[in-house]
Amino acid sequence: TLQWEDLARQFVEYEQVSQFLIPEEQQRRLLDFLPLFLKAWDQSAGVIVFPNIQLLASEVSKLLTKEIKKTLNGKPAEEARLALEQLLQQKEEGGDGHLLLKSVYLFSQTDSRTKWNIIGSGLPAALLQCLYLFFTFPLKKTNDCGETNEDDTQTQEILVKIMLNMYREEQGVEELLAADKLQSLIIATASLWAQCSPSWKVPTGRVLRTISKAQTKNSIMYLQAVDCIKISIQNLFKLADILPACDVCEAASIILCFVKDSYLISSALLTEFENNDGYQLMLKILLRCEGLQQTEGNPHMDEILDMLTCLTTCGKTELKVSGNIVHPQLPHFDFERTRSSGMTVKNLQAFQVLQSIFQKSNDQHLCGRILTAIGTIWAWDTVNFFLLEWTLQPINQFTDIIHFKPHTVQVQFFRLVESIVLDLSYIPHEILKKIQYLIKENLVPFCTLAALQCLLSITKKDLLFSDIFRDSGLLGLLLALLRKQAKILRKSAGTHLPGLGEGTEKQLNAVMLNMVSALTVGSVRNIVVLKDYGMVPYIKIFLDDECYRSATLSILEQLSVIQYEEYMSIIIGALCSSTQGELQLKLDLLKSLLRILESPKSHSAFRTCSGFNGLLSLLSDMEGALQDPPSGLWAAFGQNCILELVFYTLQGITAALHLDPVNSNFFQSNGLFEKMAEDLGSLGCFWTQGEWHIPKNLEKKRTFAEFLDAAFCSSEPFPMWLKNCICILNFLDHMVKGTLHLESYFKETNSEMGEASRDDHERLQAFAFKKTDNEWEMGDCAIVHPGALCVMVRLLPKLYKDGHSQLSHEIQCAVVDHIQSLVKSEKSRQVMCGSGFLSTIITSCHDAFRNDSHPLHLPLTRLFEKLASQAIEPDVLR
Repeated sequence: TLQWEDLARQFVEYEQVSQFLIPEEQQRRLLDFLPLFLKAWDQSAGVIVFPNIQLLASEVSKLLTKEIKKTLNGKPAEEARLALEQLLQQKEEGGDGHLLLKSVYLFSQTDSRTKWNIIGSGLPAALLQCLYLFFTFPLKKTNDCGETNEDDTQTQEILVKIMLNMYREEQGVEELLAADKLQSLIIATASLWAQCSPSWKVPTGRVLRTISKAQTKNSIMYLQAVDCIKISIQNLFKLADILPACDVCEAASIILCFVKDSYLISSALLTEFENNDGYQLMLKILLRCEGLQQTEGNPHMDEILDMLTCLTTCGKTELKVSGNIVHPQLPHFDFERTRSSGMTVKNLQAFQVLQSIFQKSNDQHLCGRILTAIGTIWAWDTVNFFLLEWTLQPINQFTDIIHFKPHTVQVQFFRLVESIVLDLSYIPHEILKKIQYLIKENLVPFCTLAALQCLLSITKKDLLFSDIFRDSGLLGLLLALLRKQAKILRKSAGTHLPGLGEGTEKQLNAVMLNMVSALTVGSVRNIVVLKDYGMVPYIKIFLDDECYRSATLSILEQLSVIQYEEYMSIIIGALCSSTQGELQLKLDLLKSLLRILESPKSHSAFRTCSGFNGLLSLLSDMEGALQDPPSGLWAAFGQNCILELVFYTLQGITAALHLDPVNSNFFQSNGLFEKMAEDLGSLGCFWTQGEWHIPKNLEKKRTFAEFLDAAFCSSEPFPMWLKNCICILNFLDHMVKGTLHLESYFKETNSEMGEASRDDHERLQAFAFKKTDNEWEMGDCAIVHPGALCVMVRLLPKLYKDGHSQLSHEIQCAVVDHIQSLVKSEKSRQVMCGSGFLSTIITSCHDAFRNDSHPLHLPLTRLFEKLASQAIEPDVLR
């Protein structure tokens, strides 16, 4: 602070005596003062506390202006340029010019009033003259390494920053009009770009762009009066064929800046640009940029495209078009509500440049930028889509040539078409017809794929598209193509044909199936069309490939809407014919079956199509699958995947039995519960080898719930065979209660089969302790399917493993106690009447009854006596 106060006092003294000094002495005193000022500025971290800074800035700026003019006076251009550099350059022994330049730079960074004082000194015009000389007359002097001197770069940076700070102000631009250097510099960029100083190209562009953004009505009139834009365009036409595309873009972008930025004030420069073939120039320059983005960036090309996009909204009058809305349209579409309230297209000439570039170029970056620009224009105002499509028809015309474009451009284009429907809620019927023709011709498979994905996305928007694409013939076309592919797949079954079903072709098949699936969802008419085409036998061929399976199952599920029997016949048949290794196929088929069995109307078809026998055959085919260690083909799968298959199989059976007396009676009377027990007992985790050791007494006794906790929650070691047994018993427990088909705890993913999922085991545990609301209402002992309880009893003696006799009998006792808890209520005992439950106990556990030292003897006897006392099965009691 003391330093600044001292400087302020010195400057006051300078002002007081300066009027009595000759100019040379005034200048010397001021130059002696500036180093002290700069030192104070450095030491105060850029904070200036100087009351007379505006006066000081004015004095220094005037002096710098004077020195520049004196340096330039009477010298030829090249000599003047060299003299300027010597004046402004930093020197080891110090230099007055650089000292003044650095001081003005500091002043230009302060407040607006100080900048206005600098501007009023005449410095803006002087510095622009300097810039003109530096730009147009390259200096060949370099250091020994052939590079520009570092001091020169620093001087350049200071000079440019001063100009940027001054020319951001409208007053700074107005000051330039007194001289003729502004139009000279603009024209020079359009004519001398190849000969100009390379190190001054970028700085000159920055300065001119800054001037462009601060244009005033006077500056526009000045540029118009001297035909600045006209001359620049004429010169650029000459350079367009000579210079590299990047250089032409850089020069042209400067001219276009003045045109675009001036429009908000006056349309004069835009009119001059249009009247002198400015748009044709831009088209010519941009088409020369093909291929550039593959090897190098070209920000100026992007800048030109952005400015042309902005110019599409620059026009005196609103476009008035009355389009012919083709129906049907989406219910919530109302063209009257799309009337403009924002930036609308008024300049079709500017847009035609963008449209012509896309039509004439196959460059990935150029075409992509055009599509981005169109999306931007639509985003500005919804009505812009209609204004353009009902006049120039860009999207309509692009559809005819899109298959010639690079793949990324095709994808971007079809996403743009999607947005017409998804964002604008408008159905462009003519465009969709052309896309359908593209699919039919299939000239470029990748393009066909992108087109189909577009239509698939659109179809999901509204059910109306199911009718539109049926009536247009698209559904029939897809069915014919799928029939052809299905025949190829059928012929190639078991063999590998090179290229068959690989890459794009396979993706095409998948998308076509997804498209048919989307068209049939909720549309009985389309399902009938599919059936009338005789497509069902061909559609089911796609089930074998996991890539196609989800869509194929969806189509078949829609078929069930009109004919459950045909669906059941296909699914049960596919389950029975699947091989041991096709575990994922079985899971997918079972999950589909469960979705259909949610409808009670499907239960009869399931029974008549041998659904129960089909599902039980899956369990039969899994003999030994859960033995430890696994063997054969089952070794390739994690045991959790096998349990998942068991779960979904039992789920399917439970779903088919749910609230269906006919199916329940069928399952019971045909001995299918007994078959289920036999099949589950042969899975490999249950004991099947005859005699086993009977321990004299149990060391500890846990409940079934505690076993579940120990198996799936506790960190203590637990035998895998017993984990699997407990898991299956848990499934059966939920089946007894009629809730198994309502549960879902395995991940819905097609994960690797060879690795068991820890998360799935955790969900098994959570499932084990979860009770549904209905269970709580009905009490703990609600029995819906007593036959499943008989299955648990039949498996009871098989809960054994050599070397684990204590653990085996402990779990057996826990299961007996659990069964006893299920049948303790009178309602449950009534349900058990006629189920053969007591007979099952006698036949399955006769050893325990006959041997009073058997650990199960006492609990089984009590259970039997309790039930027998209720005369549930009098014949058995006798």
